[in-house]
Amino acid sequence: MRERQALQRVVAAVALVPVTSGLYGVVFGLGSAGGLVDVSADSHYRYLSGLHMGIGILFWTCVPGIEAKTGLFRFLTLVVALGGLARLLGLALTGLPSLTMMAALVVELAVTPLLCLWQARVAGRSLDATAPAGPPTA
Repeated sequence: MRERQALQRVVAAVALVPVTSGLYGVVFGLGSAGGLVDVSADSHYRYLSGLHMGIGILFWTCVPGIEAKTGLFRFLTLVVALGGLARLLGLALTGLPSLTMMAALVVELAVTPLLCLWQARVAGRSLDATAPAGPPTA
């Protein structure tokens, strides 16, 4: 029970990052860093920011009853990891991005998969705790 609650708190806190950064990108767009930007690039940036925000919101929906949300949690982890792999390819092709983008890469390729493993552990323990006892052995 304590491990489940700890996982819920961590997931809720970590999901705050894509929700707030996604909302910021939706509201302020690509031009928030200053300078002129292409309208199509700004539109695409806002779209991707909305997806980012949505991923965080979906992680929040996993918090209540987290032990029973394995399928959704794994799907969201896959989506985040695929985005991280795309970011890693960009790093290989174009060079090192900002420290913020490097931190995002760590979250995408390490933190989120570790949270997924933790969720699977909590789900497994929940199943073990609710499984009926087998027949008595002699």
